Amino acid sequence: MYYLLKIKGTAKIPDYIQLRDKSFTLIAYFRADRPERALEKCGLEKYQNTILKLANNISFGKVEQFSL
Repeated sequence: MYYLLKIKGTAKIPDYIQLRDKSFTLIAYFRADRPERALEKCGLEKYQNTILKLANNISFGKVEQFSL
């Protein structure tokens, strides 16, 4: 069980994505346009496409619960 949060950036700060586990502990925090390195560090690089599809479909500031 994971949670995905999408954070809206400003003109100088890009959009970010937070990935949290079932106890809401932060697993990964990465720019929406550069997820590769952060997902590799936490061992979820093979789910990159799934995570990015979810991130593209949710609104900013919303929490999406999902399982891999």
